[in-house]
Amino acid sequence: MSQEPKRGHFAKEKGEVILREHEYDGIQEYDQKLPNWWLFTFYGAVVWFVAYWGLYYYSDTFKTAHQLVHEEIIAVQQKKDAELEKTLATLDNSTLVHKWATDPAIVSAGEATYLTNCSACHGADLSATMVVGAAKIPLPGLPINDGVWKFGGKPMDLFKLINKGSPPESTGNNGAKMQAWDQTLTPKQVAEVISFIIAKVPADFKDIPAQ
Repeated sequence: MSQEPKRGHFAKEKGEVILREHEYDGIQEYDQKLPNWWLFTFYGAVVWFVAYWGLYYYSDTFKTAHQLVHEEIIAVQQKKDAELEKTLATLDNSTLVHKWATDPAIVSAGEATYLTNCSACHGADLSATMVVGAAKIPLPGLPINDGVWKFGGKPMDLFKLINKGSPPESTGNNGAKMQAWDQTLTPKQVAEVISFIIAKVPADFKDIPAQ
């Protein structure tokens, strides 16, 4: 006949099997001493957690998630600023009109960006309207094909306007101002959009001399 296990609160020796004192609804629980490797791993994890928690929150040993995200944002902005400076170094009114706007690949890329990001306000046909049935509904943006340039009609004026949005003194079109797109589009994409606009309304830029 097998010997009944000892009863107690927990096992104290290796290999010892204890039937614990508590019992609920006829359910009993055995207890055996855990292996040392498991215990040392558990205790080590507890010690590491306490040490890491103290170092993380009360010292400069580890960077917080907020610090890491902030550094990433700064790095991205610095990269954008460097790209902007590089683009501006080789970009001017003449280059946009006589080189970029005459390159079909650049104009096509600019059209794709325009239709994705700009047409909702300025219209797919640059008229700042949307045709619904037999009616034309005005959109929030200003028309681009009417020959009127409220904030300067030179290509580099448009480059600045798209990058930085409506100037502070602007009241907007029916109260709607254009956002600054430099957080969404790269300088190259902005230049491509301008090239697309120049290609669509070349008469507005015919006075820009070639260099």
